[in-house]
Amino acid sequence: MESQETPEALQPVVAAPKTGRRSVKVGVVTSNKMTKTIVVSVERRVPHPLYRRIMARTSKFLAHDEKNSCSIGDTVSIVETRPLSKRKRWRLLKIIRKAS
Repeated sequence: MESQETPEALQPVVAAPKTGRRSVKVGVVTSNKMTKTIVVSVERRVPHPLYRRIMARTSKFLAHDEKNSCSIGDTVSIVETRPLSKRKRWRLLKIIRKAS
């Protein structure tokens, strides 16, 4: 007696969900002068190693903006990705708030 199961080749292919291991950062666009590239400044607050006073530290990331949709002052979300150029390892995920 044959089984009534369908062969694996005929079953629909379902894409595996993203694992969520990629880092996501939120920052402000400080430059958009390059083609399809933005510079995003991300601020983090850390205590001073000796005095324990909270200080603001800023890091700048180059991110890929496929549609050139960002302008200076926009608050954006960027996600880590494969290397796109020498310094560009992030891409634009979404624009959270446009600059006024």
